Amino acid sequence: MRFDRFCLAAASALLVAACATTEVDYQGEGEGFVGPGVRVQARLETPSVGTGGGEDAADDPAIWVFDAPVRVGAVATPGFVVGTDKKAGLYVYGFDGAVLQFLPEGLLNNVDAVDGLSIDGRPQLVLGASDRTPGRTGVSLYRFDPAGGPDNGVRPWGAIATDVVEPYGFCFARRGSEVHAILVGHEGEVRQWVLSVDADGRPAAREVRRFDIGTISEGCAADEATGALYLGEENVGVWRYGLDPASGDARTQVQGIAPDVLVADAEGLTIIADGEARYLIGSSQGDSAFPVWRIDGAAPAYVGRFVVEAGAVDAVTGTDGLAALGGPVGPFPEGLVVVQDDVNDIGTQNFKYIDWRDIRAALGL
Repeated sequence: MRFDRFCLAAASALLVAACATTEVDYQGEGEGFVGPGVRVQARLETPSVGTGGGEDAADDPAIWVFDAPVRVGAVATPGFVVGTDKKAGLYVYGFDGAVLQFLPEGLLNNVDAVDGLSIDGRPQLVLGASDRTPGRTGVSLYRFDPAGGPDNGVRPWGAIATDVVEPYGFCFARRGSEVHAILVGHEGEVRQWVLSVDADGRPAAREVRRFDIGTISEGCAADEATGALYLGEENVGVWRYGLDPASGDARTQVQGIAPDVLVADAEGLTIIADGEARYLIGSSQGDSAFPVWRIDGAAPAYVGRFVVEAGAVDAVTGTDGLAALGGPVGPFPEGLVVVQDDVNDIGTQNFKYIDWRDIRAALGL
């Protein structure tokens, strides 16, 4: 995100800790600075998000592919990308970047999608978004029926209420037959619920864990294969917790803030499966780069980082949220990574689509 309040960059850990209640942007090279990393290019982009004037609006995407093509309005598609406009609502995009649907749902920040729930006897895709709209702060929930007809689309479903004052990060996870929803508050408050469907077809949420990360946090990604929950503390680094609520607040640090690896503020997190390998991708917003760790081993292993230079579309700078999905994703045969672009060349912020094969080749994975 772009922020009006800054901490001065400093090598001293004490000074960083002193700034821990304020969000940090990289100050060494100026706005839009791009640090070291292997170079890749985005294949395409979405239209601008927001109402103009350089407004900070685009925030976080999620990607989903269905077993068979679905319809969103008049368009048949193998899946879609959803992205938040944190000033106005939720976009649904095709794999060509075109807008398929817009829901004027208010101040939605982070979004994720999950299957595993049936509503009115029909399997549904459920989407959740952290919602900062005054009077309804919490998690707003949406449903999409893969078997829907010509007027099909993403529809509001309900909400999860919370005591978190400013919902920020959000992600879903599957644990066996359970669907878990995990909310990260601006000040590092974490709430974890088991999400289900009640007798009337409405969402029901049972809180199963709460803890505090420590300071300002947002990034959230669950690795169901290894039972890990990765959370980003923006001015401190990336942490690995257990996905099992019984693990409490026990954690290990994956990566601390460090020059040329992860520069404050650390923003979005996402996981991509590539065959037997699984990778965690982060957003080093302070120098417009993306560190990558392999996470299917005994401990996360840093494998390098990439930046997105200008090519068919403009370069990516100051990324906030990002999402990744391995395997066939529309025209991307082995996976897709979608990232928010803070400073777009034409218009306001938007989302860029990157072929996973390009990232994998550049990093030598």
